[in-house]
Amino acid sequence: MPTWSIKSILKGTAQRFGVKRALVAKVRMAAERHTLAAIMPSCKRERGRILCYHSIGEPDWGVNNISPSLFRRQIEIALDSGYSFARARDIALTGGHKKELAITFDDGHCSVLTQAAPILNEYGIPFSLFVVSNWCENYTNWKPGAMMSWDQAGALADLGAEIGAHSATHPDFGQIDPSRFAAELEGSSRIIERRLGFAPDSFAIPLGQSANWTEAAGQAAFSAGYRFVYAQAEDTRPKNTIPRTFVTAFDRDFIFRALLRGAFDNWEEWV
Repeated sequence: MPTWSIKSILKGTAQRFGVKRALVAKVRMAAERHTLAAIMPSCKRERGRILCYHSIGEPDWGVNNISPSLFRRQIEIALDSGYSFARARDIALTGGHKKELAITFDDGHCSVLTQAAPILNEYGIPFSLFVVSNWCENYTNWKPGAMMSWDQAGALADLGAEIGAHSATHPDFGQIDPSRFAAELEGSSRIIERRLGFAPDSFAIPLGQSANWTEAAGQAAFSAGYRFVYAQAEDTRPKNTIPRTFVTAFDRDFIFRALLRGAFDNWEEWV
């Protein structure tokens, strides 16, 4: 009897298509960032800029990953360009000034503790981490050790990092039913409070673009006790959210300098 089936053929085709689609998206992002870096003029900006990172030194995470050497290089570029570093919440509260940056991380990758924190500590730079609570609970299919435990998150808090929430399961709030909002928002806050001893007042929107958040989600977030709700976009972000600038694996010197001058502020990363 044949070992193949229509189902297996379709599954294999879907997998190949998924790989190709991911590759196309990666190539598209690289091309767009290089093009915009070359052609976009500097934007007039008076407020500080909050940078959004994900993993450091974990190539499996693709465009979201920055190597430790590139991360250090970006910090040095910023410092050499006259920037100083502040806490994200301080920029959120006051707007900061145009030569002020903050560093944040989404998801809760272990590499924030093992790779990023030592570099940031060396330069005396504060930072914030937004964790997906169920991933810290180990309710995930990620490879073992990819996401940090609560002990590791607590160690970062002891080092002075701000710990905020990134939802319970990392859904797209623009697509889920509003009946799930409380479980994702309040549930994440309760788990963090139970594990770390405090209820977070900051929340980073999963995916973070204009289509990934609704007015109803925003109301639910504030009802859940969140004071600061961060996007992953600047001028195209959802209404009533705090802007952040997404840093990618492609952002070497030329692109990172363009990022700092606002070349990507009016661009939707994933649209």
